[in-house]
Amino acid sequence: MFRFQFRSSTTLIFSVLVLLSAVTHAHGPTRQKVTESVSINASASDVWAVIGDFDRAHEWLPMVTDSKAEGGNTKGATRTLVLGPGVEIHETLKKHSDETMSYSYKIPVSTHDVNILPVNNYSSTLSVKSDGDGSVVTWKGAFYRGYPNNDPPPELNDEAAVAAVTGVYQAGLAHLKDMIENP
Repeated sequence: MFRFQFRSSTTLIFSVLVLLSAVTHAHGPTRQKVTESVSINASASDVWAVIGDFDRAHEWLPMVTDSKAEGGNTKGATRTLVLGPGVEIHETLKKHSDETMSYSYKIPVSTHDVNILPVNNYSSTLSVKSDGDGSVVTWKGAFYRGYPNNDPPPELNDEAAVAAVTGVYQAGLAHLKDMIENP
């Protein structure tokens, strides 16, 4: 009887290990996250006045040459960020709050070109908080790499996705800080 239980346990453990091994090798991309913040020597309300309107990204994001928007700051509003001739990113507002000085948006998968920003299922939140006499702007994003299957090419892997989003956030926040502190 003891030997039978030992064989069953061994078989069970072996089966679980084989299953776990198969699952580990078969997984696709994992959700990536980026959070960047900047302290700005200006009140939170002054900073929010610059970034708080969903349709005004072209005024403070250095890589955006123009934007076209519909719907203002209401849920479901859309904007198209123009980065150059024929290079656009389409975004949809998920929520907006003047009270908490934050808004969240996403890039609809159906409209997104991973050659422009190497991500999929991108969503983001931009917020401003008071910090003493100044403020802190935080930009958070969550997304998957641009290539949804295993073995992505280097330009569409996790590292490329994180680097691209980090670069956008850092450049945008640095420009915002300089624009507000050195008008």
